[in-house]
Amino acid sequence: MKKKLTAMNGKITENQITFTVGEAITYLRPAEQILVDSDQISFIYLMEDQEDYSYIAFPEETWELLKTAVKNKLSVWLSFNNEQVELSQFTEELDYIISNIRGNGNYGDQMVSKVEENF
Repeated sequence: MKKKLTAMNGKITENQITFTVGEAITYLRPAEQILVDSDQISFIYLMEDQEDYSYIAFPEETWELLKTAVKNKLSVWLSFNNEQVELSQFTEELDYIISNIRGNGNYGDQMVSKVEENF
């Protein structure tokens, strides 16, 4: 079953940014792919378990930190209680998808506009 978790409350420490999520994550493995949810104006990082994918949503409220991560090539992590998982290839994938969104109406006018404003 697909799950959707939302990244919240990002914090920068040393060379990484850590976002919290609302449930356990250690059973998830990074799929190293970012999608776009134009309806919800968010980026979606894919993670997988043994049976299916889970979606980690990064809504517009997180984008300032994501911009910092891309600019400074910081690693991005998820945290739940004492669990932490690195989202491998996150900044590379995000940088790539942002470059594809700019000026590309296929992502929807609102998504394109928000990405161009923020990144």
